[in-house]
Amino acid sequence: MAKRLLGKEVNEKLNARIIADCEALKAQGVQPTLAIVRCGERPDDLSYEKGATKRAETLGVAVEKFLLPEDVSKEELLKVIDEINANDKIHGVLMFRPLPKHLKADQDEICNRLDPRKDVDGMTDLSNAGVFMGKTLGFAPCTPSACMEILAHYGIDLTGKKAVVIGRSLVVGKPLGMMLMGKNATVTTCHTRTKDVPSVTREADILVSAAGVLKSLTKEYVKPGQIVIDVSINWDEEKGGIAGDAVFDEVEPIVEAITPVPGGVGAVTTSVLIGHVVEAAKRANS
Repeated sequence: MAKRLLGKEVNEKLNARIIADCEALKAQGVQPTLAIVRCGERPDDLSYEKGATKRAETLGVAVEKFLLPEDVSKEELLKVIDEINANDKIHGVLMFRPLPKHLKADQDEICNRLDPRKDVDGMTDLSNAGVFMGKTLGFAPCTPSACMEILAHYGIDLTGKKAVVIGRSLVVGKPLGMMLMGKNATVTTCHTRTKDVPSVTREADILVSAAGVLKSLTKEYVKPGQIVIDVSINWDEEKGGIAGDAVFDEVEPIVEAITPVPGGVGAVTTSVLIGHVVEAAKRANS
């Protein structure tokens, strides 16, 4: 039976650090604050907002919400972002994406209007550049950051290891590949045009699945001794709940360790978000 890399254990250590940093800032008269910008009422946005708000309150971070109608104009949304940029009491921003359909063509412009110093979820080009350059320019997206927190917590040394990432999105796959490389792993990225993906993934020491396709990671993709990080959150009609990419009952008996879904990467992502807000407050106060 594989070791389960549980997000709960990672959170205990991560949250203790966040609380200590938060209390130190408050002693200096600084209240770390997260702004949430939501356009419309998508169920997944509402669910994540609820979790982020609860985690922020638990860890001592204030939340200010900017709730806009789904038909908000580009000009109105940019005005809100400008107000947040100018507010020194707001240290981090979570803006739900994708934006409404009528703003899709302008999404890059809108995201890049945000001050990168307050970009706690890798929305701006400068934040992404920071990940690729190994420099502190904004913050990396929270989900790949959560993957790295899990690997670090469980003492998984990446130096010289072969890491394979399934998925090349700017939200997970690409930044995670760079972050793994930054820890001296040799990284291969698989995507929809990769031929014979299982033959590639079976060579991995660390296998990260961020395809976002239910039951796409089967026993043919893995081998004994691997560490599997299942990033995806998919809805599984059969069990009436969420599941990752992995066919867990097939993959888990073969590999050395695996993150469950739920209870793995997703459980850590919200704490990473709040940790980024506190770190942004520390930078602003230094």
